[in-house]
Amino acid sequence: MLTSKQRAYLRGLASTEDPITQVGKNGITDNLIEQVNNALKARELVKLSVLDTAPVTPQEAAAELAEACKAEVVTTIGSKLVLFKRNAQEPKITLPKRALKTSGGK
Repeated sequence: MLTSKQRAYLRGLASTEDPITQVGKNGITDNLIEQVNNALKARELVKLSVLDTAPVTPQEAAAELAEACKAEVVTTIGSKLVLFKRNAQEPKITLPKRALKTSGGK
């Protein structure tokens, strides 16, 4: 689970990236899931765009792809979505450390 600080850091990294692929009129297909999985393995952070002709909203696409790829949704803004998945063998992105919770917390 990402902290808000880590999510903000990843949003910043993704802001300069171009979408690697798009969700089109066919929606979330096995081919798209495979493409996203491969991209996540290679770069850990991927940005996608959802076309107006897609049968899903960017939020729905993000949730469905995150579940299928076992990734985390970083953000959805407009027609764009960003996913993150740590590569355990070859980490590429160093996230800000989690703060230790001293009391209560969420």
